[in-house]
Amino acid sequence: MHTDWWTDAAVYQIYPRSFADSNGDGIGDLRGITSRVPYLAALGVNAVWLSPFYPSALADGGYDVDDYRAVDPRLGTLDDFDEMVWTLHAAHIKLIIDIVPNHSSNRHRWFTEALGSSKGSPARERYIFRDGTGPDGSQPPSDWQSIFGGSAWTRVPDGQWYLHMFAPEQPDLNWDNPEVRDDFLTTLRFWSDRAVDGFRVDVAHGLAKDLTEPFLPAAHLPDLAEADGAHPLWDRDEVHDIYTEWRNVFDEYDPPRMAVAEACVHPTRRIRYARADGLGQAFNFDLLEAAWSAEEFRVRINAHLVEAETSAASATWVLSNHDVVRHATRYGLPGTEQTPREVAMAWLLSNGTHPRLDPALGLRRAKAATLLMLALPGSAYLYQGEELGLHEVGDLPDNVLQDPEFHRSNGTRKGRDGCRVPIPWSDHEPSFGFSEETPHLPQPAWFATYAVQAEERDPDSTLELYRRALALRTKLSSHGFTWADEDRPDVLHFIRPGGWHCVANFSPEPVSLPRGTVLVASSPPVDDQLPPETTAWILTSHESGGGGDVRG
Repeated sequence: MHTDWWTDAAVYQIYPRSFADSNGDGIGDLRGITSRVPYLAALGVNAVWLSPFYPSALADGGYDVDDYRAVDPRLGTLDDFDEMVWTLHAAHIKLIIDIVPNHSSNRHRWFTEALGSSKGSPARERYIFRDGTGPDGSQPPSDWQSIFGGSAWTRVPDGQWYLHMFAPEQPDLNWDNPEVRDDFLTTLRFWSDRAVDGFRVDVAHGLAKDLTEPFLPAAHLPDLAEADGAHPLWDRDEVHDIYTEWRNVFDEYDPPRMAVAEACVHPTRRIRYARADGLGQAFNFDLLEAAWSAEEFRVRINAHLVEAETSAASATWVLSNHDVVRHATRYGLPGTEQTPREVAMAWLLSNGTHPRLDPALGLRRAKAATLLMLALPGSAYLYQGEELGLHEVGDLPDNVLQDPEFHRSNGTRKGRDGCRVPIPWSDHEPSFGFSEETPHLPQPAWFATYAVQAEERDPDSTLELYRRALALRTKLSSHGFTWADEDRPDVLHFIRPGGWHCVANFSPEPVSLPRGTVLVASSPPVDDQLPPETTAWILTSHESGGGGDVRG
């Protein structure tokens, strides 16, 4: 694979605790992943993105890291990690690992040292400690709220407060401290030396902060979309100085290591994270946030392709991940004046009862959207289980929920556990082949229908669709892209080099297909007609330029 393999790779995200359990304790682990490498190779992905596997109390699903250069003993050992990397590479699959630089856990040795040290000590300078307000300092330094709800400050026994933009168990690191910066360079080299191919950077827009006092009240903080690098907490221009240092480390290796930023910023700012002298790539969540609408998809595709061309970076596409309701479910919920995310959140709060989910409609649309996404130029990021057509588990009882978003919001948000339920490998209970014991999150009975074992027996399954599409994508993928002339606003039709057409029918009626050979379709065409809510790839005998090839 070429050295810039990541520019057009199909990357499969593994949430390790919910992928495959090798030792029967109900928690997925590294040996479980290694045992399933043949499945990943048969799926046809180019790389795996591995969510956090570090020692952690799991206050936030592993994104509260105790030790950045170790493996959680519940998931395995460093030897298990090395064996997993070797097995993936032997199958020609690259490995991207999550790195969490905005915050450590409150069990990290640095934070433990900080709690045992005095105010103003070097140990506390690795984090963001401040005195409180009010006559006795008993009020937080500011009224800022954490992402998960509640105050962004927690008081320690000597009266000082520390900043945590997420859970209290995730104290923010002080990236103005050279010791912090140097230690993360050591971490990047540690994993790169173990043959890791790249890094997914969590909360990449949060590291640099302007903590000049007095702090702005929350009501006066600028809108991030309009801050243009001046927000005190997010997306500051100086964060890119950090990533320039990281790029120097990445380029010490042959081939250079890659990185992809999770940067929840305005698209005009996102391109900064994808610069060649920085991380090189940034997630684009625009399609993930789009409603089932040809116009919304067209606008977002156009904008991102222009953005990628402007920044000389690769495009990235994603429809599901570990933080959002699965797209098979989102597309099966009714459209309203609310955003798709708001509708999905309301559905979760009702324990999956309201509004009413149409699972067949959602899956049909999800397959069509995925086939469209895989035809676009750039990298495609897939989330474990979506290749099975899995829906969100919306009815998890409160007493099993693990996500701090639920607990910190006092139950006003259900959280993200519904997309993190262990995936089904066989159609036999009690754990559908995931483990020999009860899994850490309960699986619903309907998982049997979506199990790998069941879908491998069905040539028309979602799994077989993904396998066919990913195999074809390797042969057909290249950098060109042209919209075809199309007089139907509810149909998206574009052409890739070599006469490869992608037609996505968002309408409720069949539409005519271009002349040529149908390579793959999310639902079978009938008499040269593409069914509603279906995408097809067609190979024509000659490239049609921008001409209108769709008849009717």
